[in-house]
Amino acid sequence: MFEIDKRELRNVLGTFVTGVTVVTTLAADGSPRGVTVNSFASVSLDPPLVLWSQGLSTHSYPVFRDAERFVVNILADDQVHLSKLFSSHVHDRFSDLEYTSGLGGLPVLAGCSAILECRKVATYPGGDHAVFLGEIESCRRDERRPLAFSHGRYSIAKHIEAS
Repeated sequence: MFEIDKRELRNVLGTFVTGVTVVTTLAADGSPRGVTVNSFASVSLDPPLVLWSQGLSTHSYPVFRDAERFVVNILADDQVHLSKLFSSHVHDRFSDLEYTSGLGGLPVLAGCSAILECRKVATYPGGDHAVFLGEIESCRRDERRPLAFSHGRYSIAKHIEAS
């Protein structure tokens, strides 16, 4: 079997531009939890399905593994601070944060480009990650530019005319 250099693989995968999301849920004790995710993708329109993945060794993995619902908060271009907050080791990420309660009381972040409220329908093994599949029960968008990420840096998505 061919051995792939993990650093080079990370660099290669980093050339793919992704959006930046914060996935939120509630822990068993009712406390809000969230994590920055760029491994988000649409799966199907009928039924409306999305997926995202999370490392098995992350401290919040058990919360998302056990949660029945999650919210995908698609960050806007001025929300880098949220991406950094939810990828940090800060324990109470919601203490000074503006958010509302969505379906099932789950936290919905303010000012995002779009929101997808989902019911988890399946979890699949994915190597050192778990892949969560969710059915969208509610969605909305704002006319804000989404935050993007590639080559290890944040960027702004810009529309161009195709010729």
